[in-house]
Amino acid sequence: MDDVHRSDEPEELEELEALDAPEDISELERGVNELPPDSPLLAEEGPRSAVRSFARIDEPLALLDESFGFVYRNPRFASLLKAFGYPESSSFLGTLSRAIDGDTARSIHESLSKGEHSHSWKGTLAHRAKNSAAVITKVHILPIYADAPRDKRPEAFSVYLDDVTEESRKTLRDMFSSLLEASKLKDNDTGKHIERVNLYSSRLAGELFNDQRWPEVDQDFMDNLAFLAAMHDVGKIGTPDDILNKVGPLNEFEWKLMKEHTLNGAFILSSYPNPMAKEIALSHHEWWNGSGYPFNLEGKMIPLSARIVTVADVYDALRMKRSYKPAYPHEVAIEKMLQERGIHFDPELSEVLEKIQGDFAGIYAANAD
Repeated sequence: MDDVHRSDEPEELEELEALDAPEDISELERGVNELPPDSPLLAEEGPRSAVRSFARIDEPLALLDESFGFVYRNPRFASLLKAFGYPESSSFLGTLSRAIDGDTARSIHESLSKGEHSHSWKGTLAHRAKNSAAVITKVHILPIYADAPRDKRPEAFSVYLDDVTEESRKTLRDMFSSLLEASKLKDNDTGKHIERVNLYSSRLAGELFNDQRWPEVDQDFMDNLAFLAAMHDVGKIGTPDDILNKVGPLNEFEWKLMKEHTLNGAFILSSYPNPMAKEIALSHHEWWNGSGYPFNLEGKMIPLSARIVTVADVYDALRMKRSYKPAYPHEVAIEKMLQERGIHFDPELSEVLEKIQGDFAGIYAANAD
């Protein structure tokens, strides 16, 4: 399932791998020469040495003046800013304002200005763009004192962005994948159902990505959905076995307990940092007309991620043989779903499903139990 765990870097960042270290001192001096002629940093060997070093290093590094304005950005740092469409600004906080909320901005300013943390700051920023997967960086801002006494304000600050995207994502997803495997032990009669739901959901989201009606569907949305769609029924880990494995229809009490898997799933996934996990688990049985469960949400009150998974989940359920129903061929499943346009399903998503239904049939055939 490589597609499920895919985490592409931004296309623009691929160019960064090809950046060569400068070959001679003149190229290194260019960074120093880009400083304003009247910059006091030119008189300090510490900042000059930092610029020379930064130019040689293939990690995002920058130099700030005492007012936290950029005075130098090495090629890797400049390329990261370009990849995520950050505005041209001399201010560090202004340039990265899209990734820095108000509380974080105040924390950075106070830490560097007042020296409560030795004029340094460290934290985490997420860089996002429509066509790029998010990049998560740990940020280290450290003072440069040169020859000044340490009880004085620094002459400059160095900034280092440490890319921890893969490390963070792998740790988090490994933990929740283990939870998913545990849930399969409870509901083991659905074969490759969750894998197919992932694939249907990804295909549907990919179509929305290229449609201006869904501006919220960016690369991050697709990457997260491709992993989290599989978690939609994780709440069944709390459903009694005799209900999950019952042959025949459920009685009213049993059905009430079965429906609680949405609430259980939302509780289990509430610790996942992306709210999409909880949204899918909680709302994938809501209906467009408000007759679903657990909260009778209707229309766009239902999160888009859940509306997508609803389409994927129901299609696969129709295709599968269950104790209470036969397996329907693709054409019958699609016909039944299109009849529920605007009732069970988002009418616009039904329109997209009709357009790409052949891909759904292909996914089922290629991943049959």
